[in-house]
Amino acid sequence: MTCDTEATGAECITPYGDERSKHEQVQEMFDSIAPAYDFMNRAMTMGIDRIWRGRAVGIIKSHGPHRLLDVATGTGDLAIRLACEIPECHVTGIDLSEGMLSVGRRKVEAAGLADRIDFAQADCLALPYENDSFDCVTVAYGVRNFERLADGYREMARVLRPGGLLCVVELSTPRGWLTGPLYRLYTRRIIPLVGRIVSKDVRAYSYLPESIAAVAQGEDMLELMRDAGMRNASFRSMTFGTCTIYKSYK
Repeated sequence: MTCDTEATGAECITPYGDERSKHEQVQEMFDSIAPAYDFMNRAMTMGIDRIWRGRAVGIIKSHGPHRLLDVATGTGDLAIRLACEIPECHVTGIDLSEGMLSVGRRKVEAAGLADRIDFAQADCLALPYENDSFDCVTVAYGVRNFERLADGYREMARVLRPGGLLCVVELSTPRGWLTGPLYRLYTRRIIPLVGRIVSKDVRAYSYLPESIAAVAQGEDMLELMRDAGMRNASFRSMTFGTCTIYKSYK
């Protein structure tokens, strides 16, 4: 893909590096790895992703939302956790990948939550919802896949009601003198190797560490939220800086 003049960071990192848009390449990648996605998530984080997701749910639960939108919902892990822990809420999940959504729908049916979770294939840069539609918008491990991150934040802010919460969970890069090099070894060597064996997609798990390293982090991410019209933006780093929760309000 050839980056346009306004694209920066993770927007210029694509799964396959060809001339197609990032949107198209990300969609193909997740369709390809959908059958192995949940296994790889657990394996590459050693199950810690459940703890990160749980901390985000705690933040969201304290806000008392009734109608939630989970952007880049994938196979629905966060949507299901939200519906289980906030019984009064209804969750709408959207994703580019129909392959991922198909896995998610089976999980929702198995959990008996089909009346409280619905999924739709949609683009985060053109959300098919009216202004001020949701009490809370969430994204877990997805914003680095956005083709235009600033536009994605503007769309999420648009569909939030006044006072609504935006909560983003994203992988990040540790900066410690020991954790930094160990993390780079793990993400750039071990994860791609295991990913190639398990998912059969040669590029998908090489794209992962490249996109993590390139995506806006810390104050840079908060600035994107503020530019989209969000307020009281803050972040919390977890597990030596390998994951960060960002929150802000409309």
